[in-house]
Formats: sequence, C-alpha cells, structure tokens
Amino acid sequence: MGALDLLVHCLNFAAPALGVALLMRFFSLLSQKFAKRSQGPVAGGWVQLGVNFTVGLVVLAGGLWFFGRDGMMATYGALVVGVGLSQWVLNKGWRV
Repeated sequence: MGALDLLVHCLNFAAPALGVALLMRFFSLLSQKFAKRSQGPVAGGWVQLGVNFTVGLVVLAGGLWFFGRDGMMATYGALVVGVGLSQWVLNKGWRV
C-alpha cells in the first residue's frame, strides 16, 4: 500500500467521526436557538467540534480493536452514543 492509499484509508476511517461531530454541533446550535436557554454552552464551537471529533475517533479505534475490522454497526451506534454523551457533558446537560 502506498502513501496515498494509506492517507485515503485514514481519511475514510475518520470521516464518520467528523460527520457526527459536525451534525452534533449543528443540532446543538438549533437547540440553543429554539430552547432560548439563558446560559450558552460552556465550551466554544470549535472546542465542542474538536472534543466530539476526538471522542468519535477513540470510539472508532476501540471498535476496530474490539471487532478486528471497521464499519461494524455496533461501532457506529457506540459512536453516536459517545459523541452525544460528550456533547451533553460539554453543554452541562444535567443542569437543565
């Protein structure tokens, strides 16, 4: 495998984590707009995106380690749960 193939494989591995992190940030902005909460999020937008992307990559790497291959639906389910939980923590969701 050449360097370009390795780069493409790594980017395709990270794409679901980035997609879920971007969607989570978008829906977080929507919920803040419609909920009209008096306090904003604890972390800024770029910090939320970076943390969610990192959590997503860790979950995907854990799924690759556990199952021995990537692309398992259980890993994608864990990705959604993990990124959702990190977004909840970043927004201090327990303080409704």
